[in-house]
Amino acid sequence: MSKVLIIGAGGVGNVVAHKCAQVSSVFSEIMLASRTKAKCDQIARDVAEKFPDRKPIQTAQVDADQVPELVALIKKFQPELVINVALPYQDLTIMDACLETKVHYLDTANYEPKDVAKFEYKWQWAYQDRFKEAGIMALLGCGFDPGVTGVFTAYAQKHHFDTIHYLDIVDCNAGDHGKAFATNFNPEINIREITQNGRYWENGQWKETKPLEIHQPVDYPEVGPKESYLLYHEELESLTKNFPHLKRARFWMTFGQEYIKHLTVLQNVGMTSIKPIKFQGQDIVPLEFLKAVLPEPSSLGEGYQGKTSIGCQIKGIKDGKEKTYFVYNNCDHAEVYKEVKAQAVSYTTGVPAMIGGLMMLTGKWMQPGVYNVEEFDPDPFMDALNQYGLPWHEIINEPLAFTYPD
Repeated sequence: MSKVLIIGAGGVGNVVAHKCAQVSSVFSEIMLASRTKAKCDQIARDVAEKFPDRKPIQTAQVDADQVPELVALIKKFQPELVINVALPYQDLTIMDACLETKVHYLDTANYEPKDVAKFEYKWQWAYQDRFKEAGIMALLGCGFDPGVTGVFTAYAQKHHFDTIHYLDIVDCNAGDHGKAFATNFNPEINIREITQNGRYWENGQWKETKPLEIHQPVDYPEVGPKESYLLYHEELESLTKNFPHLKRARFWMTFGQEYIKHLTVLQNVGMTSIKPIKFQGQDIVPLEFLKAVLPEPSSLGEGYQGKTSIGCQIKGIKDGKEKTYFVYNNCDHAEVYKEVKAQAVSYTTGVPAMIGGLMMLTGKWMQPGVYNVEEFDPDPFMDALNQYGLPWHEIINEPLAFTYPD
């Protein structure tokens, strides 16, 4: 039985709180903290209504940009683990606070500097020695992608391949929230990610493309063909490091034409810029202003219809013969809303964050230092996905969506 501190009360924080509350034998006490305590209080009320027999969630206000505030809160609550589902800008301050208090750490997305759109693990990997010396563990990128996609790859390597040569991560949201334009997670992070150049790994080096330049239809299970766009996603960096025999690794995501049309217009008029401009004597960042007028992602759940479909399409060698393997999860927006009043994009991030915490606190994944999910035994995590709401499926030796070199 352990105490857990969850930082962040958006859509993902709501899911993490609900799913931790579901496993009271491990997460015996929960505190939820964010800049806006009222959001935490509402989530705590929702969880109490769903799980009336468990100890209520405690709530607190904290500025995750301020290490002293974080340290004070951690010392007061004394958790065994901090689950960071705040903004990626705040990863390092929260890691610093965990170091100072010698508390384990988990997040779902790599650190990003606020003033430049860079998606690299180097800042967090640099904490390796300090976390080892402190005797604590940091688990990075434990959402779905990154997160489950890394576990899927490790599972494929362990059970289906001697060598993996080609990896294509495919991510489809075939849902309809009824809004003209909205993002399914934090608009700043979402739009920064999509408007950057694409990048993929091939023959030992990174190859760069223009934003959304390369695309093709992918046939997603239970969804059908959807146009999918190549973009850079952070798990490619860790997967190519931890699976050095990969000849090529790519990431694909679906976007509807209406979404792309709106995004193109917003880019053309400068609203996706992260460079401050002067407005009425004040410095404002256009993308931050845009975020303020777009729908809150956590508000999209009610009435959301359709499914997400995310998986790994893999080709490699087993016993001297070529083999193909597709492992994936489909998640239904409406069913998620019935369970936790959220939408599937938040759910597919929040459930793996809880499972990662479960792996750490039960000792299945526990080693001082800083690690990505694919560095641990995938089997208990895969079992937990089936148990806690994200069942996975596999297709073996059937044609994949992509053409692979010989």
